[in-house]
Amino acid sequence: MDPSDLDHINSILDGEGDLREKIRERVHDLDKHTRTMVGALNKIHSTPPNQVKTLVASVSSTLALCQQTNAQIAGLVPRDQFWRWKDMWTNSLRTAIFCVTLIQFLSDGTLLPLNIVTEKLGIKGEWSGRFELTVEDYLHGLITLVNELSRLAVNSVTLGNFEQPIKISIFVKDIFNGFTMLNLKNDTLRRRYDSLKYDIKKIEEVVYDVSLRKLAPPPST
Repeated sequence: MDPSDLDHINSILDGEGDLREKIRERVHDLDKHTRTMVGALNKIHSTPPNQVKTLVASVSSTLALCQQTNAQIAGLVPRDQFWRWKDMWTNSLRTAIFCVTLIQFLSDGTLLPLNIVTEKLGIKGEWSGRFELTVEDYLHGLITLVNELSRLAVNSVTLGNFEQPIKISIFVKDIFNGFTMLNLKNDTLRRRYDSLKYDIKKIEEVVYDVSLRKLAPPPST
């Protein structure tokens, strides 16, 4: 090979290596922020119902840091190279999706749609092709949400909140019904979707026990 060609190739490789390291540093920050949010939100399993809103509010500052870090990552990724670098931050972003959807459920019992999750994570439309939120990542975040809520259904009873499992049951079944109407071809996503059946069964057992003991009103749609 021509020496000039080798020099050119080396310069490209060096540039890509430097870029990868810069992105890795920002993704490390994002991962740190999401772990902080997960750690804080994990306290819902031992927090009395009247203190949950305060707990949720305490996460807002960390969510703002996630938004800033997402902007930094988007600023590093070259135009139209989203799919080339996406795998570096996928896991962290899915955790962030889980966090914001859990926060919303704890706040008012509703499900955040894809476009609102995108806004809450500070992801802008003009970043398309560099940094964006895919449907697949959103669905993975929702499955993690259901996994967590099945655990919360059990722990809510321990805390004396007997109506929470019923609310969770209605909410989770609505998500599951939505999944059943999707044509899931991704193997990983499909396997995780199948696991939702076990979460629903776990929640139903809690609801049945609460209803049988007449500790809460019967479920309603």
